[in-house]
Amino acid sequence: MSLRVQDLLRHYGGVKALDGVSFEVLPGQCVALIGPNGAGKSTCFACLAGQQVPTRGRVFWQGQDVTDLTPAGRQALGMARTFQVAQTFEALTVLQNLQLVLSREHLSWWDRLAGRHTAQALQGLAQVGLAAQAQVVVADLPYGAKKRLELAMALAGLPGQGESVQVGHAQGERVLLLDEPAAGLAPAERADMMALVRQVAHEGVTVLYTEHNMDAVFGVADRVLVLMQGRLVADGTPEAVAQDPQVRERYLGRDFDMQIGMKGRRDARG
Repeated sequence: MSLRVQDLLRHYGGVKALDGVSFEVLPGQCVALIGPNGAGKSTCFACLAGQQVPTRGRVFWQGQDVTDLTPAGRQALGMARTFQVAQTFEALTVLQNLQLVLSREHLSWWDRLAGRHTAQALQGLAQVGLAAQAQVVVADLPYGAKKRLELAMALAGLPGQGESVQVGHAQGERVLLLDEPAAGLAPAERADMMALVRQVAHEGVTVLYTEHNMDAVFGVADRVLVLMQGRLVADGTPEAVAQDPQVRERYLGRDFDMQIGMKGRRDARG
């Protein structure tokens, strides 16, 4: 068992953002969490990653109750997240962003990043297709490249990455919580990003992600979870969820056709 969510409830005053949500994500799975705006996806992610504490319910990672741990405490156990808007250090170069993440030891103000974990950082950039932009200042990157850099930073920050940032070489299980990894990307960039996400899962990292672009869901995920009004209303394969009457009526639309998405799924998997 990898990630288990048990009866999550989160109140904001009289509003139930989450209302008894339970599910499991097994090791190595790539699972999409979808639903309309206001369904509770962001709140669920914040509870999983430690930015918020649920009103009720528990979060377990590899059998350990992590509900009360900080985000840093969860990261030390192999849990990392990205955000809807890429979180990077704009004034640093692409290479320095990864060097900073890899320098887990305390950095004093007089320390320099030059020479720290250079080989590992370059390997991590190569993993996400950014090796050629290593010396570019992040502020000058296109947005799609920033999203890929954020993914590399999340991977580099996980335990076991001090020796190598290449996916699949860390010790122990790891889970990535990706909050709309394809948000703001053009269709071609979106396809590239989701192929990368699929590769990460294929090489041994458990992935749970939210997304509004349906080609990035039905084109990639092994399994789809659907939240509506704080409740989990569907959980199954993409094919099964796409045919769920409630999901089609209230979210996807009666005329939803997943054939294009399924082509993307084959392309992403190679």
